[in-house]
Amino acid sequence: MHAKMIGLGKYLPEKVLTNAELEQMVETSDEWIVRRVGIKERHISDEDTFTSDLATRAAEQALKNANLSPEELDLILVASVTPDMYTPSVACLVQKNLGAVGAVAFDINAACSGFVYAMVTASQFIQSGMYRNVLVIGADALSKMTEYQDRKTCVLFGDGAGAAVLQATEEETGILSSFLGADGASGDCLTAPGLRCDEADVERRPFGNLRTIWMDGSAVFKFAVRVMASSAQKVVEQAGKTMADVRLVVPHQANMRIIEGAAKRLDMEDGGIFVNVDKYGNMSSASIPVALCEAVEQGCAQKGDLVVLVGMGGGLTWGSVLIEL
Repeated sequence: MHAKMIGLGKYLPEKVLTNAELEQMVETSDEWIVRRVGIKERHISDEDTFTSDLATRAAEQALKNANLSPEELDLILVASVTPDMYTPSVACLVQKNLGAVGAVAFDINAACSGFVYAMVTASQFIQSGMYRNVLVIGADALSKMTEYQDRKTCVLFGDGAGAAVLQATEEETGILSSFLGADGASGDCLTAPGLRCDEADVERRPFGNLRTIWMDGSAVFKFAVRVMASSAQKVVEQAGKTMADVRLVVPHQANMRIIEGAAKRLDMEDGGIFVNVDKYGNMSSASIPVALCEAVEQGCAQKGDLVVLVGMGGGLTWGSVLIEL
């Protein structure tokens, strides 16, 4: 069996935080932000809206697009680093919200690579014959763990959710190949403490909030450019294809410089890379599915096209999938 994508959906909170507004909050400027990371605005959830709410809205749209009812779902996977609570999982909250009473539900934490990890996990359940209809969601409310006094990070992050419905088919289509990686030894260059905080965590967060994101930007940049390009190449080679066969690469929308660096290594500077980071910033696990949904909506990729989804994130983690739409 193969995992075919039959529906896509996305959801972005209504509130938009512009660079001009950030200029009033922290020492920065629109010119600096655009030049350094290519972001112009990002969507921010209000204090009463959480990751499960974003995920549910994206899921509803994906199910509608797939012409599938919640009761037909066998499995719900949610990739996120900003769960509403430690337990129940975001996936279980989404199951309740949708009324998907027959679905198994659990979360995956691979940070910005989470949606790719979840897609690969879903495909394994489908290929084994265990499940037929799987809902995969990438959702994060990073504004709730962003320190808005830290100008190095507060300009980067936004909130959102994207979802895909995968269905079992005997056709040789859908997810054609996949590649995942992890390097826990380098994980301390991108952290967000939970129950444990050590002296390094305290020193890295001088503003007092120990639950916020901290990142060694230079180390992450070098790592991201290298592994995103190599991961995209590997997943295409595994399927017996070349990059010339690929219609579109949808990368994690970390920042514009990383995307441009990966595009250069892939020799795709003249096109074939989908970008929307200017509108949404880095939404962690939501970035790739939202970008994929928009790419299809805008006609950048159509049925039968080969598309590479590729990302890297905290952990450190990285991964890619080659999909035939």
